[in-house]
Amino acid sequence: MSPLDGLTSDNVFARMKTFSIRDLIDARAAYQPDSTYLIEPESGVEITFGALKRHTAALAARLAGAGVKPGESVGYAMANGPGTAIAILGALYGGFRATAINLVAGQQTISYVLDHSECRLVLVSPEQRGLVESALSETSAPRLMEMSETTPPDGVPAPAPEAALGPDTDGLLMYTSGTTGKPKGCLLSHANLISGGACATNAHHLGPRDRALCVLPLYHINGLCVTVMGPLVSGGSVVMPKRFSASKFWDQIRQYDCTWFSVVPTQISYLLHESQEANGPEEKPPHLRFGRSASAPLAPEVQRAFESRFGVPIIETMGLTETAAQILSNPLPPGTRKIGSPGIPFGCDVRIVDAEMNELPPGVEGEVAVHGPSVMKEYFKNPEATGESLTPDRWFRTGDLGRKDEDGYVYITGRSKELIIKGGENIAPREVDEALYAHPAVIEAAAFPRPCPNYGQRVEAGVKVEPSAGVSEEELIAMCRETLGAFKAPDRVHFLPELPKGPSGKIQRLKLAEITEA
Repeated sequence: MSPLDGLTSDNVFARMKTFSIRDLIDARAAYQPDSTYLIEPESGVEITFGALKRHTAALAARLAGAGVKPGESVGYAMANGPGTAIAILGALYGGFRATAINLVAGQQTISYVLDHSECRLVLVSPEQRGLVESALSETSAPRLMEMSETTPPDGVPAPAPEAALGPDTDGLLMYTSGTTGKPKGCLLSHANLISGGACATNAHHLGPRDRALCVLPLYHINGLCVTVMGPLVSGGSVVMPKRFSASKFWDQIRQYDCTWFSVVPTQISYLLHESQEANGPEEKPPHLRFGRSASAPLAPEVQRAFESRFGVPIIETMGLTETAAQILSNPLPPGTRKIGSPGIPFGCDVRIVDAEMNELPPGVEGEVAVHGPSVMKEYFKNPEATGESLTPDRWFRTGDLGRKDEDGYVYITGRSKELIIKGGENIAPREVDEALYAHPAVIEAAAFPRPCPNYGQRVEAGVKVEPSAGVSEEELIAMCRETLGAFKAPDRVHFLPELPKGPSGKIQRLKLAEITEA
């Protein structure tokens, strides 16, 4: 009897709690070896669950042969594709710590991640090799092993990995920006990752007949845990183009009979914009059940416009890197969806608490706290940050402010942390501050978020400069682009005689959006 016999979206947590990723891949390969798991639409490459086991075992053997020991960090710097998914799953299969390299993070951040994670080897596509090489420092020189994003490594027979794995084995190390400017490494176990996939399976009633379209990068927790782990847990499949394309999106949905997709609000805006300039679907593709939105708040008016235009229900959700993605979701139709709320908990306990962790009644604002099997092990090599965020009984304090209504739906009202969330990616304001302070004419600098219809938020900054310096806005933006990359660099820099400060002299960055409004 297979451990997957009788698995449903309702019993998935109980049935998966003792699994490692290797156990799950082996079970899927034995249970449904000829069922398709990964599809690359441009090349037509398809990978079955049986082939997945061969490819991941072969890669695990290659990594061991390269001298990487179980528990050590193996980075991946690749755009999306079946080869990328196998790179991640192969590292996990061998008991190595898969370490995500965010391709848009900028050279300084990538260098920090390679150093801090103690990365021994980086799986890198030929297209990304130059990016990684430019970030290598003298103190961090991991080996580079090239892999195709599209074509998986040879699935030759490989000896069984020697490392014993369990649910608590270190799995994924993914860095998320914090208000200090230094990224924090969220260390997720095998059980955390499987629970992340189980949360999506449970909330969205996923099964073997479901097929996802993955258009979010696999160095992002949403792309990895929702649209890779979700189908692996549920026995479904995933179509994985190299990148998101608004003009190809609906054709890919139709051609491969996708039943669901996961996007961020930015992409929803692009799909709406594209439909006004080109032909969107005249009617909802017949197999498509729903789309889900996460990683940043979805504007109610955008959600209503999308659903009206395309006839596809959008399920707003909320997740975090520290919780292996999803913690909240609106139910599927005909369940009650509340526009403006990311929903109710699935697979975890979510409470609104005060400073002493006391649960607050409905309607009262407090901090959002999460407890459950998907909550991370720790912040890697950062006991201080771990102690601040994880209570002794493993409640995670998210730093988000919110309230619950009488039905248990959560509404996010603000952030106690000063992160800028652009297109679902966290940007630490202090990182932008420091890039601006590198210019000799800058006396004061503070980055802040500005609402943006495309990205949810965009980066802007206020500066005070030497009066006689003659520095221009264009010069400061160009300098930031060189240091941080175009994604994190400010779109606007406002010159002010003084930046607003509180009684202690600390710059009040959140007031900058108000005083710099045109």
